[in-house]
Amino acid sequence: MTKKEEALFQARMKLHMDELRWLYMELYQNDDMFQELCQQLHSFAQERPAALRKRDLAREADRSWYKSNDLTGMMLYIDNFAGSLNGVRKKLPYIEQTGVNLIHLMPFLDTVPERSDGGYAVADFRTVRPDLGTMEDLEKLAAACHKKGINLCMDFVMNHTSQDHEWAKKARAGDGEYMSRYFFYADPSIPREYEKTVPQVFPTTAPGNFTWLEDCQHYVMTSFYPYQWDLNYRNPRVFNEMMYNFLFLANRGMDMIRIDAVPYIWKELGTDCRNLPQVHTIVRMMRMISEIVCPSVILLGEVVMEPVKVVPYFGTVEKPECHLLYNVTTMCTTWHTVATRDTRLLRRQLDIVNALPKEYVFLNYLRCHDDIGWGLDYAWLGQSFGTNEVAHKRFLNDWFQGHWEGSVSRGELYNDDPSSGDARLCGTTASLCGIEKAGFESDPAAMERAVRLDLTLHAMMFMQTGLPLLYSGDELAQVNDYSYKTNPKKADDSRYLHRGAFRWELEDHAHDPSTPEGQVFCGLNALGALRKTNPAFGTGADVWTLDTGDNGLLAIGRYFEGQKIIGIFNFTEEDKSVTLPYDQGTFTDMMTGEAYTLEGLTVPACGFYYMEQTRQ
Repeated sequence: MTKKEEALFQARMKLHMDELRWLYMELYQNDDMFQELCQQLHSFAQERPAALRKRDLAREADRSWYKSNDLTGMMLYIDNFAGSLNGVRKKLPYIEQTGVNLIHLMPFLDTVPERSDGGYAVADFRTVRPDLGTMEDLEKLAAACHKKGINLCMDFVMNHTSQDHEWAKKARAGDGEYMSRYFFYADPSIPREYEKTVPQVFPTTAPGNFTWLEDCQHYVMTSFYPYQWDLNYRNPRVFNEMMYNFLFLANRGMDMIRIDAVPYIWKELGTDCRNLPQVHTIVRMMRMISEIVCPSVILLGEVVMEPVKVVPYFGTVEKPECHLLYNVTTMCTTWHTVATRDTRLLRRQLDIVNALPKEYVFLNYLRCHDDIGWGLDYAWLGQSFGTNEVAHKRFLNDWFQGHWEGSVSRGELYNDDPSSGDARLCGTTASLCGIEKAGFESDPAAMERAVRLDLTLHAMMFMQTGLPLLYSGDELAQVNDYSYKTNPKKADDSRYLHRGAFRWELEDHAHDPSTPEGQVFCGLNALGALRKTNPAFGTGADVWTLDTGDNGLLAIGRYFEGQKIIGIFNFTEEDKSVTLPYDQGTFTDMMTGEAYTLEGLTVPACGFYYMEQTRQ
């Protein structure tokens, strides 16, 4: 570092030192370990490449860069998309065509394929999975992305390591230092006490929260899968080493780092080991460490829970934690609305999000690599409509498997638990919207409706405040991939239904409006362009829902600096007429340029409008 850069690092350190020290000592009461942490922060700052330091300065001058309506993301599996990191680099021109400028790479760190869970069982945090490339390849990809104005995101799995990690191997061999980095118990009574209060994550495929290791005669905590050993963050060595891994990866060129399974990282006997106060202490320290060493990097928290439990992970305006959080409840409520054709719960969910401070920014999505869990507001549904949670979940899962008359969806269940009646759902956006069924049956009318619904759901997602995230393949209406059933390593995990290889032959249809692929690709491009060029789509806008007088219609208003946009979305299979009496005057259809009033406006079945009020 130059003298100027050293002075800047010291200024950042000074800004956060008192709070960082106070929080660290509150957790660990270990000054030696804190001093070591501070020394390592300086070392990683010195090692940070010059190009990234320059990026830090630019983004410190614009701390809200990630809140821009110019940002659109896409998540993808490296191997499925392009084979390797170098393959992804060669496909950047295609990424540019989609309008995407944030790539979220699904887990790519070294793992044992037979025990990967999609890459979430990390064996080495500083090595890329050999078949995907090397750390040098990752840095080359990051540099190429930055030249094109594309940001790069990766997953940081901090709740656990693989049983193949070096720490785990030493712990299994009886090394007490490394056993203390996990939760090892020879006495079965302690695991039994944990099991009394800790819910199971995968009750069907991985029941229980502990695994018995016959060779070393100990139980080890494994919240997710037997080969994923939970880290013990009560040990300061674990926190320090994981922060060093975090900074090592940040220095490879990451712009965003997704913290996996955040709510689980602190364990206490007698609790549910979820969302404990110490988790927020750790995330707050991570935020400060990032701002000291790599301030251009933002934290995306994976908190797949209801809003009341999600929002605290933003921290406060004075003491922020995550920059971005997933809007998971709106996602699953959207699919609930597709099945029920009733927008009232979705409107309620949007009203809750819209009432939050504008500083809180969500990542919005329709589909991702994971299944859909029906984490709906069942208390409100039960009170308002007498909805029974178990029966309703069964209805939703049956609907999206195509078992109900009128359903055009094609999905499969994941982690079906017959004892509780609970299950999660898998499938691509296109298949859940009916594109797969319409194509199989060669039904042009059904295909037109299915494509229209696909675009309507994306348009509604783009209308939400925050950052939209596409799932790779959705931009080309890619349907389910059933080939996983023939692979013994994947056949028992139905999530591979929507984790199939990218079908590059569909790219030939991307600009052909006579094909479903072209209609979706061009439609999403148009939506993205409108979002990027109209200020009312920004995170600073006022956002509200409107009363349409029809439970099958949803209307969302957005206003910023004189621009007013009304989005109207039809979740039914029949044309609907709507009048919005408080929105007088002439409006322009932003997709076609045609002029309308919002009195007796006909919204096509499964269709939508983006209406901009004509300025006087």
